[in-house]
Amino acid sequence: MHSHNFENLEVWKRGCRLAVNVCVGSHGSRDFALKDQIQRSAISIPSNIAEGSERPSIADFCRFLGYSKGSCGELRTQLMIHREACRELGIEPFAKTEGMIEETGEISRMLAGLIQKIGSSS
Repeated sequence: MHSHNFENLEVWKRGCRLAVNVCVGSHGSRDFALKDQIQRSAISIPSNIAEGSERPSIADFCRFLGYSKGSCGELRTQLMIHREACRELGIEPFAKTEGMIEETGEISRMLAGLIQKIGSSS
């Protein structure tokens, strides 16, 4: 058995903050399909960290951290597509889009380090 209190993990806290920023930043968007997908990806990041930490084994936790890392890449891609589509349309992207893109990279690196650390300790 393992025990990880996900609420104490900095990567989970930053994932939650990113999800809130995405939801707030995209709130007024009328591109409902992309907005929905972007919000789902963002919410998936801290959700998978939490779900994995509640699983019975280190291997399960690492697998869910990997899902979270995948969601980071998905969100980064969707935000980049959104940014470029807005440029071509001559409209403003979501508030703080550039910062959110950067944060997905930081969170992804943090997850990679956590996976390596936890995986090597098992």
